[in-house]
Amino acid sequence: MSARLRSTISKAAFPVAALILLFAAWQLICTVGNIPKYMLPSPADVFAAFKADWRLMLSHAKVTLLETFIGLFFGILIGFLMAVVMDRFSVIRKMIYPLVVISQTIPTVAIAPLLVIWMGYQMLPKIVLIILVVFFPITISLLEGFSSVDADTVNLMRSMGASRMQIFRYVKLPNSLGQFFSSLKISVSYAVVSAVVSEWIGGTEGLGCYMTRVRKSFSSDKMFAVIILISVLSLILIWLTTVLQHACMPWEKVNSEQKR
Repeated sequence: MSARLRSTISKAAFPVAALILLFAAWQLICTVGNIPKYMLPSPADVFAAFKADWRLMLSHAKVTLLETFIGLFFGILIGFLMAVVMDRFSVIRKMIYPLVVISQTIPTVAIAPLLVIWMGYQMLPKIVLIILVVFFPITISLLEGFSSVDADTVNLMRSMGASRMQIFRYVKLPNSLGQFFSSLKISVSYAVVSAVVSEWIGGTEGLGCYMTRVRKSFSSDKMFAVIILISVLSLILIWLTTVLQHACMPWEKVNSEQKR
């Protein structure tokens, strides 16, 4: 067994063991405490509920993921463009930066019903809410990455006749990738939660809509099943973001190997 495979297994062993202990304790509490199913279903009940309704849950999950990916795409695009413009023009940065911060003081549960009223019960208000949640961490992280570039490196590039675009491409953008992917990991989890919240408030499809229906019928086992499904989807998206980060930043792997 290679050292890399052993390292991967050892890293995964602790969180897997923690999850096993958590579910075992959960099952024990439900069994020994004789807690009613409608108050706290056991892991066995949750698994049985997912097994019985998994096709419907996955059908709703497809809608939620579609909203998430569309919202993420436009949120990242808007965040990137705003960061580039604010980095290039200090006047625009002074004007827009406070507004960007203020936009995040509005609770999503407050703006979501308004978006539904303004835009209807279809996919558009969900996507807009995801964009509002995603663009902020992307903008701030990229802006900080652009601003933290080593001044000597920029001066060296200028002395060699590099244009603004070349400095941005070869110095500023690579320098900001680490911060960008850190914020993207946060954004993907927020995007899924935002999609579910907006569906929960108003919609006909999606995991949030499914949660509303099972909540009204007091099906706690199905409620817990969909909560676990949402967590799994978020973890998968975070893992995919990590894979993309390793592909876009191969020098990180080289640096980590040299430190060993």
